[in-house]
Amino acid sequence: MILARLLSAAAQLFGPQSATDGRGVAGDNDDAPVVAALIALGAKMAKADGEVRAEDIAAFDQVFRADAASRSMVERFFGLARQTTLGFERYARRVARHFRARPAALEDVMDGLFHIALADGILTDDENEYLSRVADIFGFSDAEYARLKATHVGRDADDPYLILGIDETIGDDDLRKAYRRAAASNHPDRLVARGLPPEMTALATHKMALINRAYAQILAQRKQAKAICL
Repeated sequence: MILARLLSAAAQLFGPQSATDGRGVAGDNDDAPVVAALIALGAKMAKADGEVRAEDIAAFDQVFRADAASRSMVERFFGLARQTTLGFERYARRVARHFRARPAALEDVMDGLFHIALADGILTDDENEYLSRVADIFGFSDAEYARLKATHVGRDADDPYLILGIDETIGDDDLRKAYRRAAASNHPDRLVARGLPPEMTALATHKMALINRAYAQILAQRKQAKAICL
């Protein structure tokens, strides 16, 4: 079980040997270090605006659902990591290395971090800076980060075309294809196949709701536009 191996991994990730950047922690073929790094990123995200609130902790729990046997362990590591945002870039680099061939998995992680950041309904400048830096480490361009951000905070935001990653001039047939691709790539089974812990599958449900809403908005807008033209 992945989370059962967190104890030895976190001993180095959070302990005196953390300056080694996590090298030598059970090896990159072991999932424990990256799970610990994901927990650390989430905890430090909760701290990014200066205070860890109850809603931040609840949002973390929604993103990373540990089973009863691993619950106390995850809470312990969360408590250690949330004390400061210092060191978050190191954890981001570990996650980036682990998923370097799976950018869709890195997008899943960004979705989880946005969910935690927006637990209080506000994306502060400090939180945006944290997310932007993590996205940069993950290899996302400024345009890609803008799309990810729009998916969660809207227009600069609430642009359904940006959420689906398409242009407003796209035809109806290509629109349907783009929606189906987005829906298929965010199915919970796909998320697990990308290598993320099963505890994080709640991300897919959240992302799918946003994708479905964006598609419905575009269809409604086009239907209204056609009615006006008649």
